[in-house]
Amino acid sequence: MDQTSPARRAITVQQSTGWVSVQPRELWDYRELFFFLTWRDIKVRYKQTALGAAWAVLQPFLTMVVFSLFFGGLAGISSGSVPYPVFAFAGLVPWTFFATAVALAANSLVEQERILAKVYFPRLIVPTAAVLAGLVDFAIAFVVLLGMMLVYGIVPSAAILTLPLFVAFAVLTALAVSLWLSALNVLYRDVRYAIPFMVQMWLFVSPVAYPSSLVPEPWDAVYGINPMVGVIEGFRWALLGQSEPSGPMLAVSALMVAVLLVGGLLYFRRMERSFADVV
Repeated sequence: MDQTSPARRAITVQQSTGWVSVQPRELWDYRELFFFLTWRDIKVRYKQTALGAAWAVLQPFLTMVVFSLFFGGLAGISSGSVPYPVFAFAGLVPWTFFATAVALAANSLVEQERILAKVYFPRLIVPTAAVLAGLVDFAIAFVVLLGMMLVYGIVPSAAILTLPLFVAFAVLTALAVSLWLSALNVLYRDVRYAIPFMVQMWLFVSPVAYPSSLVPEPWDAVYGINPMVGVIEGFRWALLGQSEPSGPMLAVSALMVAVLLVGGLLYFRRMERSFADVV
């Protein structure tokens, strides 16, 4: 036997059973694919569109106009010391990111059925890339929001230093919901039809067109079960310098995101072994 020949070893590949943990090292090994899918989702979103990136502004802007007419004007909902158009748009910027990211990520696995059936890679990359691709629209709308603040003479306070935390809060919230919906959508295709209705209802139970201060104080913590409450109120406080959000409300929202995210990761990893067969 040649002593210089490399030693051979047998490797047995077995399908995992039960609950499967998330493996960050595996995700890092596929980082190039992750960046490629994110960039591809961004390009596809604006490919062959007449207005291009302007859609990132038109959607929240036109919604802000409607809210200003009906909620700020006819209903007379108070926005505190901040003009209602700025108040509404500041809520719509994180909300539009959330709604768009969830809609794209929930359908991402079904749209990638050919790749899922032929090539192995961590399936977690697909919905995560769709969520992060939505940050481009968020950045464009955010610049418009800064322009509105400049026009109305609104100067951010020191609370703006916490803004990156609430942006990350919005990303984690969108990812947590997307993991559940994307996995369920592979198994039950009618989930895709329920998502627009769910997002529409979610909009009106979130403090986008109205402040969370309308909710009586004993119930503000319960209201925080909706994680977008903490995202939107925190985003407004950090940028517009309004009254600081309720501590219990923020704590409940953060706890809900943590529960949804951990549960979504575990459920997604448990179901992904069957994605290629079902999709």
